[in-house]
Amino acid sequence: MTDKWPSEEGFISEGEIVSLFKATAAVSKGTLVKLTGDLEVQPATSNSDPIGVALKDGANGDIVPVCIHGICKVKAGGAISLGKAVKSDDSARAVVLTDQAVNEGGTNTYTIYYAKKAGIALQAASAADDWILVFVCK
Repeated sequence: MTDKWPSEEGFISEGEIVSLFKATAAVSKGTLVKLTGDLEVQPATSNSDPIGVALKDGANGDIVPVCIHGICKVKAGGAISLGKAVKSDDSARAVVLTDQAVNEGGTNTYTIYYAKKAGIALQAASAADDWILVFVCK
């Protein structure tokens, strides 16, 4: 596990938008969370639409701060190249959001993966559980 931004000054840089949410399941600092109700979150999964990154650990029922826009540390779920869009894996870690095949010349319809995107990797990760900076943006 590599921490690409080992800062004693904090988990996020400055200027982020952070909101408080009630955890409806245990969440871990630095992992992606999804909405489960009005101002309620739990760990995101690979099929969910992440809302942001938990900035501290929280148990079911705790109020946790979530970075919903800005730059913060995120736990990677595997190798991620610099500048790639990321989404959640089933452990709420950031993984590469793969491009979607589109057939614009035919009659097929498709859904763009906009909601799955959690942000952009500002640093490369070489392995699962590396800590990298991600620009959280929808």
